[in-house]
Amino acid sequence: MEIINWTSILESLLFAAGDEGLTLKQIAEVLDVDEFEANEIIEGLKREYADNENRGIMIVQLAGTFQLATKKENADYLKKLVDSPNTSTLSQAALETLAIVAYKQPITRAEIEGIRGVKTERPLHTLMAKALIKEVGRAEGAGRAYLYGTTKEFLDYFGLKSLEELPKLPEKVEEEYVQEEADLFFEKFQETLNS
Repeated sequence: MEIINWTSILESLLFAAGDEGLTLKQIAEVLDVDEFEANEIIEGLKREYADNENRGIMIVQLAGTFQLATKKENADYLKKLVDSPNTSTLSQAALETLAIVAYKQPITRAEIEGIRGVKTERPLHTLMAKALIKEVGRAEGAGRAYLYGTTKEFLDYFGLKSLEELPKLPEKVEEEYVQEEADLFFEKFQETLNS
């Protein structure tokens, strides 16, 4: 008979759920157990976190959902991390995504991915965590995708009074320049393949 490590599975589920958390009913359904047994698993993991001072996380119940949270004892270090200048820089992917949102808002994730040509879930999450963008509504049609737009913090961060102060985009991109960029990319790509 296979032994199932419910604690490990629950920990993974709560981690994956993030700030959304999971209800007791959701946990029970995913684990395919009744709610009483799911609650026992949750309480066991809670005790495991509480009894081990080397663990930096705990389980909290907020608004009917269970989620992972950091222990209060570590708050000073977490504050340092958040306030650190190293965490305030944005990746190239985040900058590209932010530029697209700023100029094309309101815009869906699928539209952003269509422009960038790659997935944008992580950059969007980063930009939302830094409060530079937010969900501003839902698109019409099937699926009612979230629409993203910039925030007041975005304007503050870049020293803008309004979106009208964004630099104007070039009306026409020179085809010769685009071809040079493409040639350079393929040249570097070929060098990488050959090495």
